[in-house]
Amino acid sequence: MKTGVLVIGAGVAGLAAALAIDDRPVAIASEAPLGRDLASAWAQGGIAAALGRDDSPAQHAADTRAAGAGIADDAAVDVLAAEAPLAIATLVALGVPFARDGDGALALGLEGAHAHRRVAHVADATGAAITRALLDAVRARPNVTLLEGVRAQRLLTGPDGAVRGAVLVAPAGDLVVVTADAVVLATGGFGGLYARTTTPLGSRGAGIAMAGRAGAALADLEFVQFHPTALHVPSDPLPLVSEAVRGEGAVLVDGAGTRIMTGIDPRAELAPRDVVARTVAAAERSGRSVFLDARTAIGARFAERFPGIFAVAMGSGVDPRTAPIPVTPAAHYTIGGVATDLDGHTSLPGLWACGEAAATGLHGANRLASNSLVEGLVFGARAGRAVAASPRRDRARGVGIVPAPVPVRGDDRAVLQQVRVAMSAGLGVLRDAAGMARALALFEAIEADPPSSRVADAAYVAAATARAALARRESRGAHQRADYPYADPAFAHRTLLAGVRPALARTS
Repeated sequence: MKTGVLVIGAGVAGLAAALAIDDRPVAIASEAPLGRDLASAWAQGGIAAALGRDDSPAQHAADTRAAGAGIADDAAVDVLAAEAPLAIATLVALGVPFARDGDGALALGLEGAHAHRRVAHVADATGAAITRALLDAVRARPNVTLLEGVRAQRLLTGPDGAVRGAVLVAPAGDLVVVTADAVVLATGGFGGLYARTTTPLGSRGAGIAMAGRAGAALADLEFVQFHPTALHVPSDPLPLVSEAVRGEGAVLVDGAGTRIMTGIDPRAELAPRDVVARTVAAAERSGRSVFLDARTAIGARFAERFPGIFAVAMGSGVDPRTAPIPVTPAAHYTIGGVATDLDGHTSLPGLWACGEAAATGLHGANRLASNSLVEGLVFGARAGRAVAASPRRDRARGVGIVPAPVPVRGDDRAVLQQVRVAMSAGLGVLRDAAGMARALALFEAIEADPPSSRVADAAYVAAATARAALARRESRGAHQRADYPYADPAFAHRTLLAGVRPALARTS
């Protein structure tokens, strides 16, 4: 199969990239059902932009930098803050039914580490509404072909090292070789590699593994953001209780009703996510259960303001109107990925990346709440425009040898679960060298003899993450080490991984 552009991933970033390309054929490959089982579609709280009269892009940028703990890329931050309002306007034009206030203006919510109300939302199902609107727009494009249920297995490179397509696996298991002028990776993050996660279980970093194996530079993999308020119930993945609930005044308490954020940070429940997640985790380590109490702040309004969360909580036997919600930290967003510039270019010719699969440096060491959907829109569109402006290449020059698939041997799900348990144990909210080294030894052993290509990719990403975390001998943002509990100015820069081994490099 030949196409002009192959977009791998049909979340917000991939769809935004495809919509920015109208001068050549585009094929979008999605393993997940379109509009479902995607991190984009699961996003609850909202999408951030400086839209209020008392707000500005400069203030949005300042909050993003502050959350990034000293290593956010300034240019990426400025681009996001400046282009976010236009991204929201585009969504409004596409018919996204954002909540409105009494005057008809967008109703803006407040979330942690934001100095102003700037989070537009569609109740608590913002990501699903945005994904639907983008899918409708993509389906109306005659130059776009949607390939549903196909899994990208490997990138194809030419004799010059440029990416020239990918090997896809069809639903029946057949291999499909797709050659293209350009490939855009929008495959999401790797939160599904954790045993306790709020992300789709298919989010295992497959795109990051493909890019790394092809020789692309990776960056910042040690920074994994844990959401402090996953619903603490026996479920896999764990349901999310959006930060917007705390933005409406809900408070974190222990079993005795004592607020746990008192004295931790002046912003209390609206401190940056890494601060809140560490506090919840510390309470759990001391033997206390943690709850999110919305009874006073929201009470009877809960079902109307947060209908999705309300339904899930009620299904688990918790009525948020009358009882505190049991919560626990869980892996939620992976900051690192394929290293890119501001237009999605990777270190490999012919390969772009955007969204959670990419690492622009926007988030630094910790993502500001509700900056993920807008990141996908802004940087997805920028990648698409860069692809559209790139020259068409001579695909007749051929590609390298198509790799044979790794046959499935035994129960690969059991081995994948070993990876997930080790990730949560060794690379969780609080890490140390001994725990990370044990996890790395397991990942390397599995990678050396994987039972399937899926597990091989999972072990590759897990091992790279462990190496990056071991190399960063400090605590910063979402990366917290018990053996190096303080930030070290010598590490006030991003982590660049060339090939498999990490090297700290000044890239911002």
